[in-house]
Amino acid sequence: MKKKVIAIIVVLGVMIYSNISTCNLIYAQSAMINVSARHCTNLDGKWQIIIDPAGAGDWRQVWKERKPEKKTDFFEYSFEGGPSFNVPGDFNSQMTELKYYEGTIWYKKSFDYNSEKNKRIFLHFGAVNYLADVYLNGNLLGKHEGGFTPFQFEITNSVHNGGNTIVVRVNNQRLKDGIPGLGYDWFNYGGITRDVNLVETDNSFISDYFIQLKKHSLSEVLGWIKLNGPQTRQNVEIKIPELKIDFKTKSDDSGLAEVKFSSGFELWSPEKPKLYKVIFQCETDTIVDNIGFRSIEVKGPKILLNGKPVFLKGINIHEENPFRAARAFSESDASILLSWAKELGCNMVRLAHYPHNENMIRLAEKMGIMVWDEIPVYQQIEFSMPGVSDKMDLMMREMVDRDKNRCGVIVWSLSNETSPSPARDKALVNLTDKCRHLDSTRLITSVINDEKYSNNAVNVWDTLYRHFDIISLNEYMGWYVPWQGRPGDVKWSFVCKDKPIVISEFGGEALYGNNKGPKDEAASWSEEYQEQIFKDQVEMLKTVPDLCGTFPWLLVDYRSSGRMHPLYQNGWNRKGLLSDHGDKKKAWYIMKAYYESTKNSY
Repeated sequence: MKKKVIAIIVVLGVMIYSNISTCNLIYAQSAMINVSARHCTNLDGKWQIIIDPAGAGDWRQVWKERKPEKKTDFFEYSFEGGPSFNVPGDFNSQMTELKYYEGTIWYKKSFDYNSEKNKRIFLHFGAVNYLADVYLNGNLLGKHEGGFTPFQFEITNSVHNGGNTIVVRVNNQRLKDGIPGLGYDWFNYGGITRDVNLVETDNSFISDYFIQLKKHSLSEVLGWIKLNGPQTRQNVEIKIPELKIDFKTKSDDSGLAEVKFSSGFELWSPEKPKLYKVIFQCETDTIVDNIGFRSIEVKGPKILLNGKPVFLKGINIHEENPFRAARAFSESDASILLSWAKELGCNMVRLAHYPHNENMIRLAEKMGIMVWDEIPVYQQIEFSMPGVSDKMDLMMREMVDRDKNRCGVIVWSLSNETSPSPARDKALVNLTDKCRHLDSTRLITSVINDEKYSNNAVNVWDTLYRHFDIISLNEYMGWYVPWQGRPGDVKWSFVCKDKPIVISEFGGEALYGNNKGPKDEAASWSEEYQEQIFKDQVEMLKTVPDLCGTFPWLLVDYRSSGRMHPLYQNGWNRKGLLSDHGDKKKAWYIMKAYYESTKNSY
């Protein structure tokens, strides 16, 4: 029975592509996991580009780079003689004229390849924002929608010995039925924003695996390995040399092998972020990963890490390198942001409001920082539009597929600040159920901000919370909502009892170095006003029953084209505890002191 359930879970990740592709054209395949551990040819670097603001380019002409044959011939496009952009990287930060550009850019990369017999070749993209049409040697490989998750195409029968050309049409224009939709409070960085690799495998290879502690257990692993290829029935092994584990099993006709073993693990935690070298082997493939083991669950109003209550000292982070005002993608980018989080005293980061690059996830795990992983179902999502639920489902699965073996990820978050409606409730309840079936080992939440304020009381009324493990709410008392009494006297009521409470956003804006004007007026945009908000919030937090974590909004000022005040914002959301140059605002020290005084567990 367990094997049937596991098989259903694995197959569901493929079914969604089939369902969508019947409505559109050829869609991308589910990406294999742990690409960095495989035989890769990296295609990063300079790619030629054509800027196509009218969307007029015809791929059948663009990729050929036709040359004039007669004196009267001419063509109104060319990669030759045009600019080149770095991949990975957003196009908005690589040319001044494209700073606010939303539209089509064509990318071209030529490469040589010499194929071997009995090898399969995949073209793997870490992420492209937002729509990607991918062509190889003049043929459409397929499409992908979504700016923050990986996808791939098998090109075994399409790649040539010798020279090859990839052309990618990228479009980051906002869509009413997109995810996110038309309006969101971060910068719409477009382009091929993460690594591109050619991945070479044997005919039959290990495409996927899931190895984490069974729910409610500190010693038992329950998972699976999935083989892809003609040789589905194989002997399969998992080795953890440090623990002298050598687990042997066999895959079935579908290529699926159930994994179940126990050991005395040194459990991963923020204090001791232990990772083990894990070797996955079958008769035709070997993959190595570094994996930690930990338990995360809720018991009544408490969050338990490895069976002990834990307080989440969090911070919100956008995927942006502030020094470059560009999309973050590298391990060095991740190190800048996560080092600031550690300095603040955090044991967790909320990666808002979309799955961040894999460098961020893996480095956080190594540094002992828990991770909140989120898909961009944000505010103005049109839940009732045809196809939107399928897109939500796909993005959730792509996030879970990529990060399910990262023990540092303890929360799957499925939405942020969505407006109540029957269509929203139905879509998010269904998505929550599907996510829980895919991975029951983590906590699931959605963030809501529709609580009611009256007479210094807060009524958290939304019944959607009943479906989540954590009540996660955004509140901006002192900024968007004025204090109605003393912060230490706020009264709370919750529609759900006996659940952990997390304040997932709070704060206010201030321009670093601005110490002018009235200190008690929001219009001053002063550091002192922001500082007072955080002082009041610290007092207010004492009134929240069953509080299990806090996540200030946010670590660093970030770009947002909707923030238009010419003096204080100028295209930046100024709610950071740090400026866009990494300068500490006065509010930083309030939050740092709060975390220093708050125990990791309670």
